[in-house]
Amino acid sequence: MISFTNFLVLFLDPLTGHLTLTVYLMAVTDEHAVWKRLKKLPLLLLSPLIITLLSIGLYYVPGLQTIWYYISSLSILVLCSLWVQWTWRFKLWQALAATCMAGIFQVAESTLSRVLLWNLPLNEIMPHIPVFGIYLGISILVSLLLYKLRFGAWFRLLLDNESAPWQTALLLLALEVVMEICLRLLSGVQSKFLALYYLLVAAMVILIAMLIIYLAQQFDSARKLQMQQDVIAQQQLYEQDLETIRREVRTFRHDYKNLLAGLSQQAGAGELKKLRHTLSELDVGFELRLGNKIQTTAQIGNLQIPEVRSLMLNKLTIMQNKGIECVLEVLYPVMAVNMDVWDFVRCLGILIENAIEAALDTKQPWVEIVLLSQNGQVFFRVSNSYINTVEPGKMWNDDWSTKGVGRGLGLSSYQHILESYPNASPCTSWENGVFVQELTVEGRP
Repeated sequence: MISFTNFLVLFLDPLTGHLTLTVYLMAVTDEHAVWKRLKKLPLLLLSPLIITLLSIGLYYVPGLQTIWYYISSLSILVLCSLWVQWTWRFKLWQALAATCMAGIFQVAESTLSRVLLWNLPLNEIMPHIPVFGIYLGISILVSLLLYKLRFGAWFRLLLDNESAPWQTALLLLALEVVMEICLRLLSGVQSKFLALYYLLVAAMVILIAMLIIYLAQQFDSARKLQMQQDVIAQQQLYEQDLETIRREVRTFRHDYKNLLAGLSQQAGAGELKKLRHTLSELDVGFELRLGNKIQTTAQIGNLQIPEVRSLMLNKLTIMQNKGIECVLEVLYPVMAVNMDVWDFVRCLGILIENAIEAALDTKQPWVEIVLLSQNGQVFFRVSNSYINTVEPGKMWNDDWSTKGVGRGLGLSSYQHILESYPNASPCTSWENGVFVQELTVEGRP
């Protein structure tokens, strides 16, 4: 029968491992709102208790003594992934990938630090406390180094790759399994080969980290190349609009004399009502044929951030093809924004896509986009026609949509991006068939 002291010693090991895993999770996800995540830590602390009870139970089951470690490790992976999914609001594959990445560092550190636990008595808890304190301290130092090297920023870039989330998760799961095997093989390594063994483990961790950074850089390069291709394609559309304006102006100039002759005849005959009506029709016709294109062309010229301009041109093209009336206002040059430009583009893309989807449900779909920059502050607002019922308690959930589960992007990803930017303030409102989303990004103090 296991004593209470033995139980505490056995519980202290997974408890320290979970705390270490949490520290590495903060680093690999490039988390800056650390305290906000730590407030949800108490629920995770149930996991080491469950794992301790499970390990004790499996150890005394005949035939499971040899595989109890692997069952416990799998249970830890599942429980931690569920906690990460809840805490970071990740999707399942993202949560698994983040847990495995943090687990690689945690298991590697366990392998390198396991020698500290050798020859410690299981019936005394005090000798274990300083050892586990050192173990946790090392994880904090390594995590600070990862922050310094911006490893988390590269990993988040790879983690947010929505084209192949399960491939990334399975790759990291395989690498985490390799590190677990290395930990289990430690007991069979002779003392004279320990230094070489530790060197190999450290080299493996460094190579894995370099592999992740390389894959993230490749994804980043492909994304930037795609954005450049979008810019080229949208610039061609931009030139087509200019050509359309040029042709319309030539046509208008060709008919100019005839229009003046007709207006002069109406004025001479004293037909002021007809004259006003004709002038009104000319003004409306000019606005429909040329005014909107000229205004949009001028507004786009104020978007001096290439990534934002490319996104806006793309969305304007989509709305034009779908028959959505769109008004764009960029009254002042927008040259910079005080957040990562790709995160800013993702935020704008999510809001505009949601506005397009909602507007299409109305009889007369329209979208109005306003982007202002003044004194370092950038203000974005997108409003659209809207007929569905808004559910404030659900609209921030994953896959929320007025059309049903799984139909919409929801605003959870948008909210998660903004959690890393305390200078960004979102605002949502709806009234009388108009839905409005606003985003204000303060400048540097």
